[in-house]
Amino acid sequence: MTMTTTDPGDPVHAKALSALEALGIEYECLPHPAVYTIEEMAALRLPHSEAIAKNLFLQDDKKQNFYLVTLRGERRANLRRLQQDLGSRKLSFAGEETLSRVLGLSKGAVTPLGILNDEERQVRAVFDRSYGDKDLIGVHPLQNTATVFLKMGDLARLVRAHGNPLTFLDFV
Repeated sequence: MTMTTTDPGDPVHAKALSALEALGIEYECLPHPAVYTIEEMAALRLPHSEAIAKNLFLQDDKKQNFYLVTLRGERRANLRRLQQDLGSRKLSFAGEETLSRVLGLSKGAVTPLGILNDEERQVRAVFDRSYGDKDLIGVHPLQNTATVFLKMGDLARLVRAHGNPLTFLDFV
């Protein structure tokens, strides 16, 4: 895998890709039409499709704690169990306004790279433990018009370097 980019002139993609490059993280970035669901992603039949992640942006019922949950595309997140595992209050999906305000992302573009827009470091990244450090993971580069493939360990290193809390959990 080499450092390749889709459109270096795209400022949204460039922010994410520049952050990866600043840490010496190797990645592959593949452009594609805008997609909004994991099913639409699967229909693209991209290389490494088994590595594509599903991402959820959640909040507690007081809208004080935020969680960016990243799990394998075929897995499901049980919100009650997740709430227990995280020691959180009742969890729900955050709305589009909250997604935009907290992570600077739009619907369909939720990605762990959105952490880069979390200047207050208030979002906890939660990753599926089934991704090993050397496993490939596919996520959007802040927009849903491309997918970046990188190693899970490198993605975790980026989140830690940004200063956000990070948790690994089992999803079945």
